[in-house]
Amino acid sequence: MAEVTAAVVPAPSASGRVPGRAGGIGIVVEHHWRWYRRNWRATVVSSVLQPLLFLLAFGVGFGALVSGSGRVEVATGGVGYLVWLAPALLAMSAVQSAAFESTYPVLSGFKWQRVYHAMAAGPLSAAQIGLGHLTWIALKMFASGAVYVIVIAVFGGVTGPGVAVSLVAATFTGTAVAALVMAFAATVENEGSAFTGLFRFVVIPMTLFSGTFFPVDRLPAVVRPLAWVSPLWHGTELARSAALGRWQPLAAAGHVAFLLVLLVIGAVLVARQFRRRLTP
Repeated sequence: MAEVTAAVVPAPSASGRVPGRAGGIGIVVEHHWRWYRRNWRATVVSSVLQPLLFLLAFGVGFGALVSGSGRVEVATGGVGYLVWLAPALLAMSAVQSAAFESTYPVLSGFKWQRVYHAMAAGPLSAAQIGLGHLTWIALKMFASGAVYVIVIAVFGGVTGPGVAVSLVAATFTGTAVAALVMAFAATVENEGSAFTGLFRFVVIPMTLFSGTFFPVDRLPAVVRPLAWVSPLWHGTELARSAALGRWQPLAAAGHVAFLLVLLVIGAVLVARQFRRRLTP
C-alpha cells in the first residue's frame, strides 16, 4: 500500500504574521478587495457621484456666477474658480470618504458582521487586521480620486501634470484622517450619537472652513487658527499648490510633517485599540 504523507503547514510566527505570503496586512487587503469587486456599485454614489455633484454645483454652477466680477481672481491668485476649487474638492472628497469608511464599516467588523473576530481566530494579529483595513481604505481613496481627476479634466479643471501630486496629497490626507477615525470607532460600542456627533461637529465644519470653497484669510481672524489645525486645510494647501504650480518647499514640508504625525499617531492607536478589543 502506498504511503500517504500529510503536508506540513508551517505554524504562524509569534508575531501573528503568516509565513510564505505578503503578510497579514496584505491578506486583509485581499479580503476587502474580493468583497469590493462584487459590490462596488453600492459605493459609487459616495465615492464618485457625490464629489461630482460638488464639482458641478460649486465649480461649474456657482463658479459661473461669480466669475467675471474680478474679485474671484483676486482671491484665487488669478486663476478661474473651477481650477482653484478642483484640487481642494479632491482633498475634501478623500476626507469625507475616509470618515465614512472608518466609522460604520469598522463598527460592523466588531459588532454586526464580526469579520474582525473571524480574522483574529486565524493566524492574523489584531494590529494586522486594523492596519490592513486602513491600507485598503487608502487604496480605495486613491482609485476613487483617480476617477475624479478624470472627471475634473473633462470639465476643464486640470491645468497641468501637478494634479497627479494633488491626488497623492489628497490620499495622504484622507489616510491620516481615516487612521484617527478608525482608532475612535474601535472604542465605540453603540453607534448612537457617537458617529452622528463626529460628522456633525467635526467632518462638516472641517469641510466648510478649511479653505475648500474660499480662502482661509477670508474668515474672521479669531476663527483662522481652527482652520490651521484642520487636516483638510493642510491637505488642501498641498493639493492646490501642486495643481496650480505654486509649490513652496518649506510650506509643503510643514504640511506633510503635520499630516505624517497624525497618521503615525492614528496608526499606533488603531493597532492598540484593535488589540484591546480583539484580545479575549
